[in-house]
Amino acid sequence: MKTVNTVRPEPLAPELLHRMDAYWRAANYLSVGQLYLYDNPLLKKPLELSHVKPLVVGHWGTTPGQNFIYVHLNRVIKKYDLDMFYIAGPGHGGPALVGNTYLEGTYSEVYPDISQDEAGLRKLFTQFSFPGGISSHVAPTTPGSIHEGGELGYSLSHAFGAAFDNPGLIVACVIGDGEAETGPLATAWHSNKFLSPTHDGAVLPILHLNGYKISNPTVLARIEEQELDQFLRGCGWEPIFVSGDDPDEMHQLMASALDEAIAGIGRIQDHARGVGDANPNAPKNPDSPPTRPRWPMIVLKSPKGWTGPKVVDGLAVEGTFRSHQVPLLVDSDHLEHVAQLESWMKSYRPEELFDADGRLIPELAALAPEGDRRMGANPHANGGVLLRDLRMPDFRVHAVEVPSPGAVDAEDTRVLGKFLRDVTVLNETQRNFRVFGPDETLSNMLGAVFEVTSRQWEARTQRNDEFLAPAGRVLDSMLSEHQCEGWLEGYLLTGRHGLFNCYEAFIHIVDSMFNQHAKWLKVTAQLPWRHRIASLNYLLASHVWQQDHNGFTHQDPGFLDHVVNKKADIVRVYLPPDANCLLSVFDHCLRSKHYVNVVVAGKRAMPQWLTMDAAVVHCTEGIGIWPWASNDQGSEPDVVMACCGDTPTLEVLAAVSILREHLPALKIRVVNVVDLMKLQSSSEHPHGLSDTDYDSLFTKDKHIIFAFHGYPWLIHRLTYRRANRNLHVRGYNEEGTITTAFDMRVQNRLDRFDLVQDVIDRLPQLGATGAYLKQLMQDKLVEHGQYIAKHGQDMPEIVNWTWGDPRTLS
Repeated sequence: MKTVNTVRPEPLAPELLHRMDAYWRAANYLSVGQLYLYDNPLLKKPLELSHVKPLVVGHWGTTPGQNFIYVHLNRVIKKYDLDMFYIAGPGHGGPALVGNTYLEGTYSEVYPDISQDEAGLRKLFTQFSFPGGISSHVAPTTPGSIHEGGELGYSLSHAFGAAFDNPGLIVACVIGDGEAETGPLATAWHSNKFLSPTHDGAVLPILHLNGYKISNPTVLARIEEQELDQFLRGCGWEPIFVSGDDPDEMHQLMASALDEAIAGIGRIQDHARGVGDANPNAPKNPDSPPTRPRWPMIVLKSPKGWTGPKVVDGLAVEGTFRSHQVPLLVDSDHLEHVAQLESWMKSYRPEELFDADGRLIPELAALAPEGDRRMGANPHANGGVLLRDLRMPDFRVHAVEVPSPGAVDAEDTRVLGKFLRDVTVLNETQRNFRVFGPDETLSNMLGAVFEVTSRQWEARTQRNDEFLAPAGRVLDSMLSEHQCEGWLEGYLLTGRHGLFNCYEAFIHIVDSMFNQHAKWLKVTAQLPWRHRIASLNYLLASHVWQQDHNGFTHQDPGFLDHVVNKKADIVRVYLPPDANCLLSVFDHCLRSKHYVNVVVAGKRAMPQWLTMDAAVVHCTEGIGIWPWASNDQGSEPDVVMACCGDTPTLEVLAAVSILREHLPALKIRVVNVVDLMKLQSSSEHPHGLSDTDYDSLFTKDKHIIFAFHGYPWLIHRLTYRRANRNLHVRGYNEEGTITTAFDMRVQNRLDRFDLVQDVIDRLPQLGATGAYLKQLMQDKLVEHGQYIAKHGQDMPEIVNWTWGDPRTLS
């Protein structure tokens, strides 16, 4: 079958081709050395088993192809003076990126002890997959990287996130054909429907089609080339195929492919920006609406383990799955492989590549770009270098007026939306702030942002669409949590700011993406050359207690448990009880750096408790006694009523009002928690309370009835070292259906009537008075069940309850 859209080579000059091939050989030599060698880095003496690492671990299969791509990207960077960096999507391609950044000089600048000489080569080789060294994949320790190469699937989303608002940048994104089988990558092909050729940069995907995963073929390598071409075109791309295994032919093909791709990007951008020749994708009829551009991409089909051993112990290796990891076992049980390893490494002719001192010869070193144009030194790949603080409005202007606690209701996230609108306006000229979410910005009541911006959208529009435009500060028009998370991560990692709003139950879809980003932050915080980036901010709305119409499937607050697993110096969790607290918390989060901030807030109308001044103080402290709700001033409390989250706060205060009405002599202390990590010991989390401060709030021995937004055991986990063991937590207990808002609380025993009973059960001194009140609460629960079954809504005394005049409760 005729090859589909295969480029015709525009010949490289023989001398340039020779040097590029030699540079590629140098990168391959360094890659094999990293995998195997402990000593003798230039093979100046015959290779012996003692020169090989005791445990050889790593991955070879993707490495030579990535080395090939890197040297060709270097050529076009120099030829066209491109601002470009490299995202390595294939798993475990670490040797390639480490080796190439070493050859271009960046690695030695970042790590001076890995010098560009024989001693530096020895250290470079030894550290790879070695105790105390570096990992086998592209990691935060790798210069030029914004993408952790551990879990697969996010490279293309990261690339687009990096390109947004970077009009001069091209992100070369190498995608493994195994990685292309993951859900996140499969949907990321559609990112081109959201990229503005006017205001954003470009992404150049390079699908590295080497045929195999760990032990299986890849799907895209086993379909007909025409089908693959149709698939990629159907996703809106113009694929350019480069296929073969002969190095000279492949160099020519790849050079032509890249020239064609860079020219295509330039034509699209020039047309959109009103310069240069017309876009060839533009409609012929000038009265027609503009056609979405089809961006070029490259499909590189080369053998897995290219240039490595072709046969080992009688089995084919190059071009098969057997080259995925280390193609040769070299140990005391395989002494015959020492000579084969030496022959393999010498096939790259290192004596032609490095001088006697181990330095890359000057005519090869000259092929690399210089300064910041080197992909390992590109400042976008160390985004904190480019980070500028947001221009922040005064959140206090959006304060909800609270004449007395609980006197007014407000929709917390709707109030926050007005603040985010102002943040958007103030940072429009900087173009460094965006809102991301999977089609939930309006649902989560953040619609005020659409007063000043649109959703960015490059596909077709129709008459009844809302807020869609070629440019906008909101990216929420794709129903993929993976995509939105990946876009935002790429945006943050290249020095910008943003937030991700999502339904609480479905944020779990990106659990593992959060894992990877948190690990990235943890490692980069320990690297002095890595500059801090803006925090990853999650707003979890439409939460578990506001899903009475969606039911059980939409009820899961467990992301908080997942987040708390990470390092304490990285994660922060906030549950503001009302709108003013939410404003204060989010102002702090948007100003913060190098954290993951998780904020849980409701979108339904709820009572407002604190004035803005009081909210700022409360949120700054993160936890505190609410004196206006307590009556234990001047004495020890009989019980501590604690709450964390908007709904638990409402129910605790309602329970307190019942207790104070029926048991006026009972001394109650109300403690509200905004910053969840305050509950941990100060020895475990920077925000944690000391034991003295914790005991001053919760006492050492009084019963604590704690109403929590999430799963109860998280509170027990955070407080397990505290002296007071009389902790009784109510929270979500995996109960829920299509029911009323209050019945959701009843089913999980977070309601006011059950909380009152919890107090009575822990205070036997209440005697008969407590017994009668407990009976009343049980009667109320029966009455509640009968009422909602008949009327389909909560009882008026629930719906219309207010805290009341604080003077009568003081």
